[in-house]
Amino acid sequence: MRDSRQDDQNHAPQQAQTDVYAALHAQFGWRVDTHFNMAQACCGRWASAPDAAQRVALREHRPGQRPRVFTFAQLKQSANRLSQVLKGLGVQPGDRVAMVMPQRFETAVAYMAVLQMGAVAMPLSMLFGPEALAFRLQDSQARVVIGEVAALPAIAAARAECPGLQTVIGVGLKDAPSQPHSDPACDLDFDVALAAAAPRFKPLRTLAEDPAVLIYTSGTTGNPKGALIPHRALIGNLTGFVCSQNWFGFDPFDARKASQAVFWSPADWAWTGGLMDALLPSLYFGRPIVAFNGRFAPELAFEILSSHRVTHTFLFPTALKAMMKAVPHPRAQYRLRLHAIMSAGEAVGDAVFAYCEQELGVTVNEMFGQTEINYVVGNCARLWPARANSMGKGYPGHRVAVIDAHGHECPAGTPGEVAVNRVDVHGHPDPVFFLGYWRNEAATQAKYTGDWCRTGDMAVADADGYLWYQGRTDDMFKAAGYRIGPGEIENCLVKHPAVANAAVVPKPDRDRGALVKAYVVLSPDYQAQRNQAGDPSAFEAAVQSALQQHVRGLLAPYEYPKEIEFIDALPMTTTGKVQRRILRLQEEARAAQLA
Repeated sequence: MRDSRQDDQNHAPQQAQTDVYAALHAQFGWRVDTHFNMAQACCGRWASAPDAAQRVALREHRPGQRPRVFTFAQLKQSANRLSQVLKGLGVQPGDRVAMVMPQRFETAVAYMAVLQMGAVAMPLSMLFGPEALAFRLQDSQARVVIGEVAALPAIAAARAECPGLQTVIGVGLKDAPSQPHSDPACDLDFDVALAAAAPRFKPLRTLAEDPAVLIYTSGTTGNPKGALIPHRALIGNLTGFVCSQNWFGFDPFDARKASQAVFWSPADWAWTGGLMDALLPSLYFGRPIVAFNGRFAPELAFEILSSHRVTHTFLFPTALKAMMKAVPHPRAQYRLRLHAIMSAGEAVGDAVFAYCEQELGVTVNEMFGQTEINYVVGNCARLWPARANSMGKGYPGHRVAVIDAHGHECPAGTPGEVAVNRVDVHGHPDPVFFLGYWRNEAATQAKYTGDWCRTGDMAVADADGYLWYQGRTDDMFKAAGYRIGPGEIENCLVKHPAVANAAVVPKPDRDRGALVKAYVVLSPDYQAQRNQAGDPSAFEAAVQSALQQHVRGLLAPYEYPKEIEFIDALPMTTTGKVQRRILRLQEEARAAQLA
């Protein structure tokens, strides 16, 4: 039920009263044991506790129905059964097991089962088609695929290109209307196989350095690269998670908040952000995470936050923008208990930052990381002041800098590439680093300049050490001799009530080299006005003129978009990032046709 009440503590965002950033870095040191296993840390130790049968690990949100609730005891027993099934199929330590599944209990089971037996979990998006699946399955030499029923047709189509793929395990077959108990596209029914397996399994004592997860990342050119993540990387993620979530799970300032922590994020568990920034750290701290298998919608997001008493969340800037436009005053409709919001993937922008402070009662902690080196930069409103639109600073344990092409640190105010050093400020190895790209040593070596691991993201560091995002190295462009970063212009456009989202790219121009062009998605109110307008083209022309004047009044004259194209939706990655490259290539193709 919707409720107009709101916890008192959320009426004003909690900003740091003192800045303890320098002290944190000086005092912090890594502790990584020789042997460490993600599944044991996230499930096994909680399942062996006296309250394992009562401690909730996962809640499945089902619109219009009661949620399915699972404890750590249930998670461990199901993982044990699946490990027995995989062992029977011949899966050995180091073998890759692919998973094509959404947010659901069985996905968490699959991760725990694969990791505790020393195999390598390889998450794949439900949105992948046969070609994308076939490349990753073949390149990784995966032996087994665990796939939800909706993904089975694509898996079956990809299978012909993957001779090493031996077994497909289907999940959710009993719920499929067309095939109630079996599906010809798979070899085993997940539920049937687990029911016949023993509920006990002795986990492998893995090294912290052993591979745990293989996640494929898409670059701007060439085939996707598989980033091999070791078990120790979870430890490297924890300082960022704890800081960005304002002491999630063990708040030293308020024990009651710690015990009531509940996490939810729409981030896909097949992506680093959903796996390493949501699912695994929530379970690591023994707190419940909410799972939802469905399309994101702003009103639904607020319903989940309210009905599950969510205290901590990770929301993409695109999600926050949609929520801001759809529900301007959420506390009038929903009872929210938010203690922290982390956001990543794109710059939040000061409009969304202010909305979260004023309407949600929470200061957004922006974060930055990559699959290869995740959760390394960000804010923590409880421990040092968060600055609107800033990426933040390097989290404790991570030595982060803006460097030039030669690997030298740039002076404050000078743009450069964000990089992370292999060692922390004390000279000790940073556990967050990936092992390398799967079967691609050349790409691994190219990622580094000396001990600096390059991110491909541009930023400026200010005198206080805060980083300010400039864009991907391949998103930056020059127009009329000026260097343009799309983020600032996009943030400015979103402040206008007409704009739900925007992407800025160069449009080739014979005289200036490039013009600034914006692709704009209209807000719901303006979409309705356009649909009702007698002349939609005249309406769009008027909005374009208004937006151009809006940007001219707030930014430099050379930054306003000379051309605006209205589209229904921006091309997005499965992780919520705008794919500017697609729009840029589209502009280049149009220019080539006119040449």
